[in-house]
Amino acid sequence: MSNGLSTTLPATGYATVLPRELINGSDAEVVDANVEVVNAMYAELLDIEEISPNALRSYYVDFYLTQSLGGGFAQYVFTAPDREDIDAYIRAGLESMGASAHLDLFNRTVAAFDALSEEDADAYLDRDADLDADPEGGADVPDGVRQMEELDAEFETLLETEDLVALNAAWLRGQPDLLVLDDGELDRHIAERVSRIPNLAERQAEAAEDDLLDTPEFEIIIRELCDVAGHTLLKITMGDPNYDHDGQTTLAWHFTTDQGDFLMLDDEQEAVMIHPDTKEILAAVEFEVEDD
Repeated sequence: MSNGLSTTLPATGYATVLPRELINGSDAEVVDANVEVVNAMYAELLDIEEISPNALRSYYVDFYLTQSLGGGFAQYVFTAPDREDIDAYIRAGLESMGASAHLDLFNRTVAAFDALSEEDADAYLDRDADLDADPEGGADVPDGVRQMEELDAEFETLLETEDLVALNAAWLRGQPDLLVLDDGELDRHIAERVSRIPNLAERQAEAAEDDLLDTPEFEIIIRELCDVAGHTLLKITMGDPNYDHDGQTTLAWHFTTDQGDFLMLDDEQEAVMIHPDTKEILAAVEFEVEDD
């Protein structure tokens, strides 16, 4: 290749991967491309141990940057699912990228937050809401909370002299095991990694169960009605709380299948799928009544 970058899988099997069309893009595009690749791998049920450690370091440094710009270290704390692991990736990423000042600030910020009392930590995490309610407030802000706010301000100032996006992108481009792939090659690469998962069926079942738990009840009902009617659901477009059905105002969900547009209506006993024009009932499902 003219750019000298590898297109073969390294011995570890955990390459950092970037799409060819973006490798020479802006720094932000390169960092975002890595984020999208990692998200695609997570979506295909690859675990954190099955993704390039350096890709994850870049991913979580960008996550930290995005959250901190959005709401300071408090927002990072709110959104990080497992701070112990993510903190470690951020530290390793900042060190590897040469972001020494950000690494020092991150360590000081983590230490300051972890030293807060439970009451002060709650006050800091709720601080944005307090300021929205009373922009002039803050005379009695605890010292620890004030210190956290000063560290947040230092973070934004530091970005002017140590650009995390630029450092992150340069580091990604310089990965010795970097794979630069076309879209089709990228899809096949991820599929090949997925094929190595020894318990793929188990992971898929767990993911499906989690998805079901997170799925709104109306969507579950609509999907079941589509199955009964032999339709394929394409999208749920809207809920109309003022739909007139037989002279009664009720909630109707509009959705589209491979055979057109339809409505879902439900009451305490059953839900029905009807044609919006003819009012023909195409499918119905009854609800099970559970004992108290």
